[in-house]
Order: sequence, then structure tokens, then C-alpha cells
Amino acid sequence: MSADRQMAIELIDEACAAGARQTRACAVLEIDVRTLRRWQQQQRDEQCLVDRRRETAVDRVPANKLSPEERARILTVCNAPAYQSLPPSQIVPRLADEGEYLASESTFYRVLREADQQHRRGRAQVPRQVPKPQGFKAEGPNQVYSWDITYLAAAIRGTFYRLYLVEDIFSRKIVGWEVHEDEQSAHASVLIRKTCLAEGICEDGLVLHSDNGGPMKGATMLATLQRLGVVPSFSRPSVSDDNPYSESLFRTLKYTPAYPGKPFESLAAAREWVHRFVQWYNEEHRHSGIRYVTPGQRHRGEDAAILADRKRLYEAAKQAHPERWSGETRDWTPINEVWLNPPRNQESEGPAATKVA
Repeated sequence: MSADRQMAIELIDEACAAGARQTRACAVLEIDVRTLRRWQQQQRDEQCLVDRRRETAVDRVPANKLSPEERARILTVCNAPAYQSLPPSQIVPRLADEGEYLASESTFYRVLREADQQHRRGRAQVPRQVPKPQGFKAEGPNQVYSWDITYLAAAIRGTFYRLYLVEDIFSRKIVGWEVHEDEQSAHASVLIRKTCLAEGICEDGLVLHSDNGGPMKGATMLATLQRLGVVPSFSRPSVSDDNPYSESLFRTLKYTPAYPGKPFESLAAAREWVHRFVQWYNEEHRHSGIRYVTPGQRHRGEDAAILADRKRLYEAAKQAHPERWSGETRDWTPINEVWLNPPRNQESEGPAATKVA
């Protein structure tokens, strides 16, 4: 009950005790008599709800509680060489086969849990915590590349061609690609050399990110990166989110309407289709992660002028019909930096910092 109601009840009780009528006392405080009675009943109910169980509680020991000796016996059995790698669901039946019963399986689990021995008993090891890879920021083209390999179904059932694809994360441009029948570090090495030659990269500092596959970490590939002055970066094992740009690109490739509904008849057919896709993706596809300009336009530095023209167009449209606009026009500001595996503080700055789709 609130303090105001409590004070009203006390004032009316004091007035009635001095000889005043309850009706007149309620009228002075501008409340109804039925309201006063309801407040008084609430006050009595709250006083009756005081929990007095603790005052009469008696500590009782369960009749089925294990003794310290019995608990120690369970732990001794669980840590014996024959049982130290087994769970209670295996230990209890084995003890029964030997004519011994100590406790139920649930009791075994409870005793082990209280002793902090329930998980990773025996040779089981604690899962290895792999730190997140270093983040890299690209403020222009040819600074950070991401590459990976995906499968293209072949006409022979169970066989696949391998598409090697290299993407510049700043511009989203496909800067290098090849299709082969197998995965080899040598193929990847040749692709990276061709890509660096085509893009005119002759200075140290380019970062090349990939997952932990064999072609990515092969000796031939790593030696090529060292000669070219390229800094390798790798994802954590079994963590696809560490390489989001390549994963997003492969999804675009496999779900584009032009993707063939049947397997590729030959290696030449696969290469011909990928060639057409790369041309479309780089020069026609408006990418959502770079303000809907094409990767080729952004890679060549043409996006700033295109976005400035769009901004002027939207401002003119707003001035012509201001009643149709409830706020600012669409944001056509160029994205000046792109992060690969951004640090936690960068992730919180907004969707523009991490958007890759």
C-alpha cells in the first residue's frame, strides 16, 4: 500500500477516535467511505501475508541422503582406471553385473557434478579456444583480398570442378579466378601471381585472407605469398563467418538466375560460364554493400561521382515535392573503409562497418 493511502487511513482513524463521524472525515479528504473500507481491507490482507514459515522451520535431513563415506566410495569408483573414462550410464550397469549397487545413475551424476568431475573425465580434453583472427581495414582497392574455393557440379555424377575466386573486399571486385579439376596449392599459387600482375601490385602489404584448407596453407602457396610480399591471413577452424566476403560472393554466384540448372558438360563450359558471370558481376551488378554501384566502378574510383549525382537528384526531387518526404533523403555517402574481421568496438558502430551482402 502506498504512503498516501496509509496516511489517509491514519488521519481518519484519529478523527474518529476524537469523536468525528467517519463519513464527514472521508468527505474532508475527498474520498468515498467504500474506498476507505477497501483500503483498510488491503491493509489487513498485507499484514496477514507476512511469511512466518522461517520462524517455525526445522532443518530436516533427508532420509535417503548419502553419507560422506558413500559419496567418497562413488568418487573412488568413478576415478578407478576401469571407469575413469566412462559416464555413470555405463558405470552403474557394469557394477550391477559385478553384484554391487552403490546408487542410482542420477545420484552418480549429482555426486560427480558437485565434485566438478562430470565433464571431460578421463582422456577427454577441454575444447581448444582459438582466438579471433586479426582484423584488417581496407581504405582503397588492392589492400585486402579474400579468396576461397567452391564446387561446380560436373556432368559425371559425384565429380565437381573447383572454382578458385579472389575478391577485393574494398570494391567487391573479382580480381582473379580459375576453374580446375582438382584442388592444389600450385593452382592457387599461379592464380595469386596472375592476380598481382594484372592489378599491378608490386609493393609489400597486400593482405590475402582465406580459410584453413590445404590449398590455402600449402607450402607452394605460402612460398609464393612470401616472394610477392603478401601477408597471409586465415580463418579459425570450422568458422565460416571469418571469411564472409567469399561466402557471400559464392551465394550470389550460385543463386543468380543465370546459374545453369544442369551440371556443366565440360571444364571448358564451366570456364566459359564463370567468365560471363565475372563480367556481369564486376560491371553490371549493383552491390548492396557499396551503395549499389558496380564493383568495377568502385575499384576504378568512379563511385564518388556517381553517388554525388544521386544525392543531387534526390535533393532536387525533395525540393520539387517536399510533402512526399518525411525526413532526410537516402544516404548516398561513399563508404570509405571496409573491415575484415573487425574488432568488437568497430562492430558496434553500425551496419555500414560490417555489411558484406
